[in-house]
Amino acid sequence: MTGLVAAVAAPVLTLMVGRRDRRAVLAALMATLTAANLLAVYAPNIAVLLVARVLVGLGMGGVWAIAAGLAVRLVPAHRVAAATSLVFSGVAAASVLGVPAGTSLGEWGGWRAAFMGMAAVCAVVALALAVLLPPLPEPAAVRLAGVLGLLRGAPVRTGLVLVTLLVTGHFAAYTYVRPVLEDVAGVQPGQISTLLLAFGLAGLAGNFGAGAGAARSPRVTLVVICGVLAGTVLLVPLVPLVGRGTGVSGPAALMAVGGLLAVWGLSYGGVSVSTQTWLMAAAPGAREAASALFVAVFNGAIALGAFLGGRAADSWGPTGVMWLGGALAAGALVTAGVGKGPGRGR
Repeated sequence: MTGLVAAVAAPVLTLMVGRRDRRAVLAALMATLTAANLLAVYAPNIAVLLVARVLVGLGMGGVWAIAAGLAVRLVPAHRVAAATSLVFSGVAAASVLGVPAGTSLGEWGGWRAAFMGMAAVCAVVALALAVLLPPLPEPAAVRLAGVLGLLRGAPVRTGLVLVTLLVTGHFAAYTYVRPVLEDVAGVQPGQISTLLLAFGLAGLAGNFGAGAGAARSPRVTLVVICGVLAGTVLLVPLVPLVGRGTGVSGPAALMAVGGLLAVWGLSYGGVSVSTQTWLMAAAPGAREAASALFVAVFNGAIALGAFLGGRAADSWGPTGVMWLGGALAAGALVTAGVGKGPGRGR
């Protein structure tokens, strides 16, 4: 529910806010997230909880769409790539810290405590945005015709196809990585959290490494990311087969799986910043509109990936989700290699 609402909210809210000061808009959206999490704390039934999650989708989609394009307005031109990587490091850091933090709060004070903790974080961020950001009035309102007009550009279409294939493929596989690790690779339940932490930490490193590379050539960076992502996802279910054929098992097999997950995290960590850089370069005069399209497609692809992964798991078992994810990443590799890229440095 949250992902689907965010996919719709990103372009719609970007159109609705017109030329309003982005500082005020971001603070208001963070206040919405605060209220949504407080509503979840109160929720007496699933219907109220779903309303809270709809509000989270509205706030998340709007914040992401607007914040993603702000780096270019906050730093000198020669620092835009580094600033964009820093903005997107929030996505990678959330992947590392979100689940462990929520789990710890839930174990300590029940599930409502996790939502209460998130409400407090959102309130602090809303205040920080209001106090620390400079005024950011938009010189020209984003129009629907302008957003849809971007789709006429081949480099923009290529970038959105890349986002769709990479994010759908990743989430088709990653959503079901736990049963794959347990049932296929033989990883013990107590070892899963350590492996996923390694995945997340590698993702942080991949975000900054890809940001530097994408500033020079988004095409080359994405070709590398797509190739590595496809290879690692396809290799994960093969580890136990190779192990049985070579006599490698136990700690050695665990290290092999852990290494593949770390490389997977390293490559996926660069997806957001690299594809965003591609779209920013493809639409330099309409960065906020391009960001709105980017966030809409990204969140839609998250939901689509989880859905397709579920169908693959039902039809082909846990290994099937890896084949599906790897195939979609391979399709992204072809798209990145032959699709039309943005101008200079493609």
